[in-house]
Amino acid sequence: MENYKIPAQTRIGHVHLKVSDLQKSLAFYQDLLGFELVTMYGNQAAFISAGDYHHHIGLNTWQSKGAPRAPEYAPGLFHTAILYPERKDLAAIFKRLMDNGYPLTGASDHGVSEALYLDDPDGNGVELYWDRPREEWPLDSEGNLTMFTRQLDVRGLLAELD
Repeated sequence: MENYKIPAQTRIGHVHLKVSDLQKSLAFYQDLLGFELVTMYGNQAAFISAGDYHHHIGLNTWQSKGAPRAPEYAPGLFHTAILYPERKDLAAIFKRLMDNGYPLTGASDHGVSEALYLDDPDGNGVELYWDRPREEWPLDSEGNLTMFTRQLDVRGLLAELD
């Protein structure tokens, strides 16, 4: 088989999630996280976006209406990662989550990024993060990327809002 590499400018355009209750999912993604509703397909699916894109997230109940939460220890999507443009934006959503009492499952500094982790109402993992500028990424003495997982400095993050 020929050695193929995907084009460097390729991006993941959207994620489409099976959910058990469309209104609960919209309350999470739209009301709490702030995504905008683009369109509904009856009462079975919704497409939401950050800005004027056709959709970043699709939510549907076509094969999952009323189903129990996704099992934690089973194959499937680990998390959907939502990239914020600036550290201050991550700080703002962190404060919003805290103000609403929404539980986090983690908060990490990965060297290249800072991230908050939580679950949506169906147990789908969600990562909210921002990337540090490339020139700040940690490298070893040979110039290789050296990502890590350390505790996020949440006080420092919240100081972005001062």
